Amino acid sequence: MLIPMGYQGVHPPSHKSLTEGSKIRRFPLPNALYLSLQQHLGAPATPLVKPGDRVRKGQKIADSQGAVSAPVHAPTSGEIIALSEHTAPHPSGLPVLTLTLAPDGMDEWIDPPESLDPFTLCPESLCQRVGEAGIVGMGGATFPAAVKLLGSLKAGVKTLILNGGECEPYLTCDDRLMQEYPEQILQGALLMQQAVQAKQVLIGIEDNKPQAIQAMQAAAKGSGIEVRAVPSRYPMGSEKLLVQQLTGIELPARSRAADSGILVHNVATARAIYQALFENRPLISRVVTLSGGALTHPGNWEVPLGTLASDLINYASGFNEAPVRLIMGGPMMGIQLPDLHVPIIKGSSGILALTPAEINANEPQPCVRCTRCVRACPMGLLPLEMAARIRSGQLKEAETLGLQDCVGCGACSYTCPSALPLVHLFNYAKGALGKRRQEAEKMERTRELAKRREARLIQQAKEKEALMAARRAAAAKKAAEAQNEASSS
Repeated sequence: MLIPMGYQGVHPPSHKSLTEGSKIRRFPLPNALYLSLQQHLGAPATPLVKPGDRVRKGQKIADSQGAVSAPVHAPTSGEIIALSEHTAPHPSGLPVLTLTLAPDGMDEWIDPPESLDPFTLCPESLCQRVGEAGIVGMGGATFPAAVKLLGSLKAGVKTLILNGGECEPYLTCDDRLMQEYPEQILQGALLMQQAVQAKQVLIGIEDNKPQAIQAMQAAAKGSGIEVRAVPSRYPMGSEKLLVQQLTGIELPARSRAADSGILVHNVATARAIYQALFENRPLISRVVTLSGGALTHPGNWEVPLGTLASDLINYASGFNEAPVRLIMGGPMMGIQLPDLHVPIIKGSSGILALTPAEINANEPQPCVRCTRCVRACPMGLLPLEMAARIRSGQLKEAETLGLQDCVGCGACSYTCPSALPLVHLFNYAKGALGKRRQEAEKMERTRELAKRREARLIQQAKEKEALMAARRAAAAKKAAEAQNEASSS
């Protein structure tokens, strides 16, 4: 059930002043890089190297497998010293298969491929080059960019949208990218436009980033790309809201933007595509916002993938007080880290170290039905009603109320005076329903296989009976012939 779209959303304290004036600094190579083989949605990459192998910067060290996957490249030269499981940047703290690289300090590049003008490539070749560079969505979704581009090309996408909203509090990495590298982002956008054959390119930037808007508009002058300011209301960076704000099109539930003729990519992804196609540089580093009240020196850093969060924080002078919560990403949709011994991956937009004053540590209380969550929901849903259904085990009823339309932004949880973990309830319900569907599909496949087996056994029995009948007939015929010969003699 949807209610009319209005001015839903929330205005949490931005805390962006901690780092919005901090220019991007380059983080030096640490003693070891921990390169997870699962840095993207889809199947994990397959290792191409083993412990003891020497690799060079930019070398592919793990290849994609399956239709939805992305390769991993060496951020620098050095020796592979381990292929083992390492703690993943996930609240569960579960380990994932990881290549450990010990840098040799030489930073020696692999021999680059033949240089060419990427604008001379056909759309399919552009998509292929993006895939070979290991680029994924860098706004946090980490869906392999080449898969998304190729799917949009086949779907006949007409509009490309670059998401420069960065509505999450604390994070300023995209803001700084737009201020410092606007030309690269624009060139990346033009390459994506050619890859999907889009007719229109729009860039949406929240209006609380005037310097980024000015820089991007100056870079876009004469290119045909339109840079627009959008309201600074969380979660404006959500794909559905940004599309509706810029085009007036409301994306249907459980549909892809490409089904409506639209492709959305993050501005950091556009820059990564520029680096891959113009500089022959695969995705081996990214800009990370280091922020939070517990940090001595917040800032924005260009960090080699595989760098431990602890190495980054220690280099930035560590903590001025002990943090009570560590988050990778933003505070609304980011993940709480089990510890700092986790690596920076392709989707790591930020590392936050928060103090008690910066978090809501209240214990959940019963819902008072104040409807603040309803007014805050950007998708026009009824979070309190969905939560009530989920708590009573009525998951299908919650789905009927629009559960699958929830984008997981956390606006409802943020506004709830009872401190209810609403978005966690919704994510649980989505997962439980997905598991039920998988089990139902498995049972249906099992029934179908059983039917096929039964039909096959019946057919085999018929064929066996027919064969035995043919043998009996042949034996009877042979006996009759023998009897006739005996009678005539």
